[in-house]
Amino acid sequence: MATRAEKQARVDALREQLAEAPLVALVDYKTITVEQVNSVRRTLEAKGLTYRVEKNTLINLAVKDTDKADLNKYLSGMVGVVISGDDAIDAAKTIRSVTAEFKGSTFVVKGGYFDGDVLDAKQLDKVADLPSKEELLTTLLRTIQEGPRQVIGVIQGPARDLVNLLKNYENKLSEE
Repeated sequence: MATRAEKQARVDALREQLAEAPLVALVDYKTITVEQVNSVRRTLEAKGLTYRVEKNTLINLAVKDTDKADLNKYLSGMVGVVISGDDAIDAAKTIRSVTAEFKGSTFVVKGGYFDGDVLDAKQLDKVADLPSKEELLTTLLRTIQEGPRQVIGVIQGPARDLVNLLKNYENKLSEE
C-alpha cells in the first residue's frame, strides 16, 4: 500500500510528463493480457512514447487545474495513458497502428489531448491523418526554394532567347 507521499510523488511525476507532452491519449485496455501490454509498451517506447497505467484518481489529480483537465470525462474503467514525445503527429500514427492490431474492444482509444484541445477518439484519429513534421518541413523547403528558382528562370530567359536567336541566325547564314 502506497503512502500519501508516494502517491503525491507519482501524481507530480505524471503531471510533469503530461505538461511537456503535445499529445496524450487515454486508452481502454480491458481484456488485454500482460504479454500484450508489454508488447504495446515496447512498441510505443521504440517510437519515443510512454505508456503508463495509473489509477483514475491519480490521473484526475495530475490533470486537475491544467489545460488537460477535461480529460477527466474519459477516466472510467481501466485506463492507460499514452504520452507522446516531441512529434505528436508521429505519436498519433503510432497509437492508431497499435490499436489497429487489437481489432475489437481490447485496446481502444477513449480520448486525448492535442494542441490545446481535449479530443474524442475520432478526432484523435484524424490527427494521425495530418502530415508528419518531416513532410511539413520538406513542403516548406520546396516552397522556399521555388521562388528563387522562378526568378533565376526569368533572369536566364532573355540570355537563352538571345543565344537561340543567334543560333537561328547562324543556321540561316550557313544555309545561304
